[in-house]
Amino acid sequence: QVQLVESGGGLVQTGGSLRLSCAASGVTSATYTIGWFRQAPGKEREFVAFRSWSGDSALTIRYADSMKGRVSISRDDPKNTVYLQMKSLKPEDSAVYYCAARGGFDITWATSASAYNTWGQGTQVTVSS
Repeated sequence: QVQLVESGGGLVQTGGSLRLSCAASGVTSATYTIGWFRQAPGKEREFVAFRSWSGDSALTIRYADSMKGRVSISRDDPKNTVYLQMKSLKPEDSAVYYCAARGGFDITWATSASAYNTWGQGTQVTVSS
């Protein structure tokens, strides 16, 4: 059973940076996709970024238009951890950030929150103006 645990959220000033971590355990699929989503109060959960892997090879990566140039995804294999590095943060980036996992990859579902079957507990990111 796949389990995800996020960490790294916090309070940061406008223009600051944060690195969110998603520690994964129980991943058995050779090909899988990790997605990052966020949800602000009163809003729907929205896509931030995803990256898929097959074995040691990184496959497709995509970022939300609102985050392009300000976010990147990386993986630390020994730690089974996926990172979401964010910079130039804005107050509108404030939200609870979630990582999610699903075996396999297909561009038709990779940006859709409803397609993922395993979620972390979320980590709060607050950007002060």
